[in-house]
Amino acid sequence: MQDLKEIATKLKDKIDKIKVMAFDIDGVLTTGHIWYSENEGFNRFSHTSDGYGLKMMMRAGYKVGVISGGDSLGVKKRFRDNLKLDFCYFGNEDKREAYKEVLAMGYKDEEILYMGDEFFDAPLLKKAGLGITVPHASQEVKKFADYITNKEGGQGAVREIIDIVRYAKDIYPEVVDFDGALINFKN
Repeated sequence: MQDLKEIATKLKDKIDKIKVMAFDIDGVLTTGHIWYSENEGFNRFSHTSDGYGLKMMMRAGYKVGVISGGDSLGVKKRFRDNLKLDFCYFGNEDKREAYKEVLAMGYKDEEILYMGDEFFDAPLLKKAGLGITVPHASQEVKKFADYITNKEGGQGAVREIIDIVRYAKDIYPEVVDFDGALINFKN
């Protein structure tokens, strides 16, 4: 596995411009596996470290959200209601309109990190200032990415890219130790 701090150094020029982090859900924030529930429709598995990473970046001042073709009740509960992301676009595989709405919030392409894995993510990967994908993405999609994560979607891939951004921007969580002092994660 590559050293994430070295990758942060290589991508620092692009990362320094990022203000918005947008993610696909299926295959990126989830494993891509689905199951059906009579009460909630189609559901997905997601990784808790990805969720914590998203919250950490919102606390650090980034706008964080999802742009997904999926729109099941479980997806909405996890990303909109539970994580309370800054923006959530569901139910449209043509993600260009959602991306334009993010731009309309006052952001430029170079200020957006987008992470996706499917063919319909390609326009956003090409347009965003920093395009990220996962190892299982098709070769055609990978060619539009600035970085391909080591971890698979739904298994900490989002947290991997969040950690890379954190290292480039010197962002560390504030965790209080038993003595009341903040734990120093920088060393």
